[in-house]
Amino acid sequence: MHVTGTHIVTVFGGTGFLGRRLVRHLAQKQFIVRAASRHPERTRATVADLGGVEAVPADIGEPDSVRRALQGAWGAVNAVSLYVESDRKTFQSIHVDAAARLAAQARASGVERLLSVSGIGSDPHSPSAYIRSRGQGELAVQREFPSAIIVRPAVMIGPGDAFLTPLVRLLRSSPVFMMFGRGETRLQPAHVEDVAEAMARIMITDQPHTLYEFGGPQVYRYRELLNVVCRTIGAHPILVPMPFALWRILGSLAEWLPQPPLTRNQVELMEIDNVAAFERPGFASLGITPKSLDENLAAMKRDGVLAL
Repeated sequence: MHVTGTHIVTVFGGTGFLGRRLVRHLAQKQFIVRAASRHPERTRATVADLGGVEAVPADIGEPDSVRRALQGAWGAVNAVSLYVESDRKTFQSIHVDAAARLAAQARASGVERLLSVSGIGSDPHSPSAYIRSRGQGELAVQREFPSAIIVRPAVMIGPGDAFLTPLVRLLRSSPVFMMFGRGETRLQPAHVEDVAEAMARIMITDQPHTLYEFGGPQVYRYRELLNVVCRTIGAHPILVPMPFALWRILGSLAEWLPQPPLTRNQVELMEIDNVAAFERPGFASLGITPKSLDENLAAMKRDGVLAL
């Protein structure tokens, strides 16, 4: 698709870990980007050097603000996610109800292309409330906007991530490291910049698929991934298995903290493999060679990100 510089794309969750990268990649492809979030001032600070980016206030739970943010937009992205429930916001209200309303409003506003970010492993029948809401959210979005494109990234890594960065801190500071289960869960970490670039390319693809899964170039057992990270940072903790039942209890307790270091949904996600399905389109279908974990670690170490 030829981008003329007049196509507007609204990114909901534009200040998030993935959203703020996506805003940059879309702007570099000559889209006019509206970074919509509850904290637009954060976007203004991070994209001050970019032209064609407007920070707008919007709350995915408030239909009027969503409607304003979508006005005149050619494309839209829902990159909003919730990791800890509260009295006001639940997995159901954000991942399902609000996502469906946004999709319906996008269709009513004349949006031609909608991308909705979910995650590998999403399952509308899962016993996990988080995983179930992701799966139900996909179905709800596609009901309201039949041509919506679902994007399922594997666990994403990069500067400021919620997976690798705290992992490095713990491995470096703890003589004993408690693993999730026996460390057998399979993971396929993807760099957040690769995912953002892939999504930007979907926006300029003439006939995109309706579902993408993005995983890195290599699959690791959790224990193997820990060993790779330890070698990179020079850490030598003793890796000790710990039952998931105990992790779920710890996750429940941690969620009472203002900024929980662990949540129940993180534990639940670590109980299932996080690997892209081979038969589904991913990075290769968009001409992207994803960065390896070793490349990511080397870059983060070089940039001082791992010097924690």
